[in-house]
Amino acid sequence: MKTNFTLASVLLLAACASQPPQAPVPEALVPAGERVIERVSARGVQIYECRVAYGTANPGPTWTFVAPEAELFDGQGRSIGKHYAGPHWEAPDGSKISATVKARADAPQAGAIPWLLLTAKSVGGNGRFAAVTSVQRVNTVGGVAPTAKCDPATRGATERVPYTADYVLFGRA
Repeated sequence: MKTNFTLASVLLLAACASQPPQAPVPEALVPAGERVIERVSARGVQIYECRVAYGTANPGPTWTFVAPEAELFDGQGRSIGKHYAGPHWEAPDGSKISATVKARADAPQAGAIPWLLLTAKSVGGNGRFAAVTSVQRVNTVGGVAPTAKCDPATRGATERVPYTADYVLFGRA
């Protein structure tokens, strides 16, 4: 299945990223004792697969998040790395972080993936991302689970849903 988004849609989504937060960032998403190292924007997709949802009240097929796939940009719009399954953020200099979700909040904009605070650790070499200890995802646009049919006949289908977000990278103060 293909998502019905055009390049123009992706560019429109991208224009919404890298702005000051659209709403106040919830206190639960602000890491204590850390300082902002860098703010980067992401443009890409959230990948979903139609899978059977075991262990739930409704064990039928449902759209399940698989991974992000996005390019990262600095404040001047230059490509500075990639964001992918793990989740990982990786720079061309070999620095890479892996993260786990610490807190989440609903996005203030309808139809957008949640805002997050993630605890990060370096899993690569020295460089741009090596000192990052927390990642805050804000200003999300798009990326929510598809509305396309997910049933036994479509089980195994994948959808790539365009999204943009700002990732605020924090380190120890």
